[in-house]
Amino acid sequence: MTTLIPAWIDGTLTPVEKLEVHRRGLRHKAVSVFVMDGDRLLIQQRAASKYHTPNLWANTCCTHPDWMEHGAACATRRLREELGIEGLVLFPRPGIEYRADVGGGLVEHEVVEVFTADAPADLPHDLNPDEVQAIRWTVLDDLRAEIAAAPERFTPWLRIYMAEHAEAIFGADMRV
Repeated sequence: MTTLIPAWIDGTLTPVEKLEVHRRGLRHKAVSVFVMDGDRLLIQQRAASKYHTPNLWANTCCTHPDWMEHGAACATRRLREELGIEGLVLFPRPGIEYRADVGGGLVEHEVVEVFTADAPADLPHDLNPDEVQAIRWTVLDDLRAEIAAAPERFTPWLRIYMAEHAEAIFGADMRV
């Protein structure tokens, strides 16, 4: 099945096959979700079978909306499909744009709709092994220290989010 995602070609939003978007490094729409329990963030380790950045730790959920899909609907859908998490209230945060080499000749150039959600540490979940191999809660300060000590264990976008956009995502009380 071909997945078409919204990408800009010559300034026009166009449906483009997902792998082609990354091969060409096209600017495209994305969604990122950060599920929080106080100052703790739920992060996921990407499945070993992912076509880019396998086995790396990322934010709770990150994906691309389908063509004509709204960001919040996409975020809700992917929380369910990847993590088996349902029923969270999503709070929109300021948008982010970044560009990052993700290996294998692929580039993420994303215009990201960002959402946070509050959840208890015992949040029910059911991981999809094709998407996620593990999850864990981590205090934001501990995550920053882990990224500084071993950046290769984390996706490029999580490193960018934590280094350049933490205040926009988590609020002034969570500044780096």
